[in-house]
Amino acid sequence: MKSDLCPQCGCEHIYQDGGLWVCPECALEWSTAEGEAPLLDDAVVRDANGNPLADGDSVTIIKDLKVKGSSSVIKGGTKVRGVRLTDGHDGHNLSCKIPGIGAMNLKSEFVRKA
Repeated sequence: MKSDLCPQCGCEHIYQDGGLWVCPECALEWSTAEGEAPLLDDAVVRDANGNPLADGDSVTIIKDLKVKGSSSVIKGGTKVRGVRLTDGHDGHNLSCKIPGIGAMNLKSEFVRKA
């Protein structure tokens, strides 16, 4: 099932590694077997431990995070309720309200499911 472009990002510099095709730009790997869909890891948002997150989940911040443009810091261990999944083009894929700080976007790699 070789095509000349990556099915996720459209990169033309794909290469074969054993039985898989690999895209060097987005790191997508897909099988060459007929009838198989590409392995899209971006479809599921996962926390720092690999657990899938859904809208409305409660999460805990795992490390101190500086708030850009402010002298505030979000302390590790802060619980956040009711996160919403977003399509963050800059990697910030969670939207939430943090107690004492307000509304902001977070990266899922800095939280764990509570």
